[in-house]
Amino acid sequence: MTRSQFFINISCLFWQYDAFDIGFITTDDFTNADILEATYPAVAKRLHGDWIKDPAIPIVTGFLGKGWRTCAVTTLGRGGSDLTATTIGKALGLREIQVWKDVDGVLTCDPNIYSGAEPVPYLTFDEAAELAYFGAQVLHPQSMRPAREGDIPVRVKNSYNPNAPGTLITKSRDMSKAVLTSIVLKRNVTMLDIVSTRMLGQFGFLAKVFSIFEDLGISVDVVATSEVSISLTLDPSKLWNRELIQQASELDHVVEELEKIAKVNLLQHRSIISLIGNVQRSSLVLEKAFRVLRMNSVNVQMISQGASKVNISLIVNDSEAERCVKALHSAFFEEDDISDMDRGH
Repeated sequence: MTRSQFFINISCLFWQYDAFDIGFITTDDFTNADILEATYPAVAKRLHGDWIKDPAIPIVTGFLGKGWRTCAVTTLGRGGSDLTATTIGKALGLREIQVWKDVDGVLTCDPNIYSGAEPVPYLTFDEAAELAYFGAQVLHPQSMRPAREGDIPVRVKNSYNPNAPGTLITKSRDMSKAVLTSIVLKRNVTMLDIVSTRMLGQFGFLAKVFSIFEDLGISVDVVATSEVSISLTLDPSKLWNRELIQQASELDHVVEELEKIAKVNLLQHRSIISLIGNVQRSSLVLEKAFRVLRMNSVNVQMISQGASKVNISLIVNDSEAERCVKALHSAFFEEDDISDMDRGH
């Protein structure tokens, strides 16, 4: 397919492209394709070459690529349009990538849960990735990868409120005054408590447990381990998009396989509340979070800190989750006693 030329407001010349026609090379997974490294030089060569021959602003369709084996058109899955933008940004070495949404940037929590959510002015790529993975709808973790690799700032703006400053995402930022950045909720999670029934060392036990999930093609969200036990949650986006009958069958199969080496307790209707913040103040975050949850008579069933060290995840009942988010948001973002607690008062 060739590019098409058109004018807007007479004075601006644009070229329109399909992403698969300018070098977006992907795996052959039609609905969830990954962009391959060969994409970056191919896109740069095409867009730079066209600009030199006939300068015009490129407008590129998002979400699409071309399978490297089949040469068939592929789609990139959720967040594919943002991923297209950040891929082009990395390929061209841009100074900044802008992603336009329908909210004033990344917010302190989901505004559908709590209307008092406020925009977060600055984020690191680590924070953005954790927010995206654990449920923030504004971002998708894969879309941040090219910008992070190219160390290119990403600015999230609101197309309905263009004067709002939005959120700027960079490799690092001043964290000296940061405590909590945002609260994210992931609902309808299944939790498994797995206790070894054999005298296996931790390595053998963990390896066997995770090989079962790998064989069944089921992703794990949050993990907490000891020498002979594991608590974990299953990623609902990788399981619940299947038919209900298939879901039940797969869960039964998971439990059946795990019960060959362990006692298994399956707990459904759970939620993950992720506290994204400053690792240097994690003790303060936990102290305040548990005080708030205790005051609201909420029992935390599992706790885990991610390898990125910017995320603390708490597992609670689905029925308690929204109440927890509201109470935590009020405590962290609307009260002034953080500094007092930090001083030991």
